[in-house]
Order: sequence, then structure tokens, then C-alpha cells
Amino acid sequence: MSEENEQQYVEIIDNDGEIVRCEVYDVIDFEEKTYALLLPIEEEGEEEAEVIVMQYVEEGEDCYFQTIDDEDEFQRVCEYIQSLEDEEE
Repeated sequence: MSEENEQQYVEIIDNDGEIVRCEVYDVIDFEEKTYALLLPIEEEGEEEAEVIVMQYVEEGEDCYFQTIDDEDEFQRVCEYIQSLEDEEE
């Protein structure tokens, strides 16, 4: 199996302290930072979840996902992601 076809999964903790298992849908670079688009894995009977956008941070050999606290930064990232989606159409 090629690396392109391998799905990567991560677990994050939501605002309620619950663990959410997500597929790493995409990773993008924007304004000198890296962001991950995470798609929560739905349990049977659950409604479709929205994509979660988090900053992807690497420090040495460690890497982690960080919440985007700056509302302006979050908005710019979302607009950039939307522009990428528009280009694909």
C-alpha cells in the first residue's frame, strides 16, 4: 500500500474533555504555519461531524495539535481552505 492511500488517525480532547478519534484529512501550510484538517470518525447513528481545523506544531521529534485561539487567524485559515476548495471545483 502506498503512503498516499494510508489513512492517519489521531485522538484529540474536545471542549467537554471527551476523547475524539479523527482522521487526518489534510495538512496545509499557510502564513508560515502548518494546519491540520481533522475529520471526526462518526459512530453509527451519529450525525455528520464538521471538519476540525487545528495548528500542527513540531518541536524536535515531538508533534502535536494546538487550538487556534486567535479568531482573526482562524478566520484567515478558514478562508484560505475555502479558496482551495473553490479552486478544485
